[in-house]
Amino acid sequence: MGDWIRRFHPAPNAGSRLLCFPHAGGSASVYHALSAAVAGNIEPLIVQYPGRQERLGEPFAERAEEVAAAVLAALPAPVDGTPTILFGHSMGALLAFETARRLAAEGRAPAALFVSGRRGPSLPQWPVRRKPVSEMSDAELIEKIKQLSGTAGELLSSPDFLPLFLPPVRADYRIVDNYVYRSAPRLDCPVTVLAGDKDPGVTVEGGRAWESETRAAFSFHLLAGGHFFLDDHLPYLADLIASVLPERNAGQRACSTSRSDRADSRKGSTRSTTARTAATDGGV
Repeated sequence: MGDWIRRFHPAPNAGSRLLCFPHAGGSASVYHALSAAVAGNIEPLIVQYPGRQERLGEPFAERAEEVAAAVLAALPAPVDGTPTILFGHSMGALLAFETARRLAAEGRAPAALFVSGRRGPSLPQWPVRRKPVSEMSDAELIEKIKQLSGTAGELLSSPDFLPLFLPPVRADYRIVDNYVYRSAPRLDCPVTVLAGDKDPGVTVEGGRAWESETRAAFSFHLLAGGHFFLDDHLPYLADLIASVLPERNAGQRACSTSRSDRADSRKGSTRSTTARTAATDGGV
């Protein structure tokens, strides 16, 4: 699988495989816990972007299409038609979507697409006339990251940490800044969208905009939390992914979920479905 894909929990005899795309600035290790949670009937395959961890020193990717092509070139051919499920958070949602489109165009349509923390790809990724994030100063970029609460505050003031952290974040944001949505046939796989009710970058309407990308089932799940809400809802996400497995849905189409909101989490916390209409940014 080359440099692009990591296996933390090999499951070569699994009936399905899950291909995961990290957020901007993220590395494969951010999905170690998710990999452990779903391994067994699913083989988790985690994308590792260049320019970080063991790929430090490699040139950064510049466009979503480049990443999708490289990942699929590294992805082993499925054995006996093993279904592939895609998942991505924030920038990773865009990359998972573009990979799903490419798979469909090649006649290898994914079994399902899960995306979180990202408005629909057909919507503008940033407010009009706003400075591209990749062109922000270091101070501006650090302030934006603080707003999303995805990185410990003390690290963002560390002179040892920042030279390693900021370059991949800036490079990944360039992928989002340069992203151009192109019309294409809608996907034939189910699409499941998750968002945090306090995420400054994803309104209810923005999350629901993903529905126009599929001819199959669609569901939208609003959970308590900010941009990195999934940190508190890992079992919920793992159960959602498991629900699309063919062995869990014998004789039925995978992921035949309803189009109604899922307002509850396993913790029973209150979930807000109130639309937030302010123009806000997408997340890391």
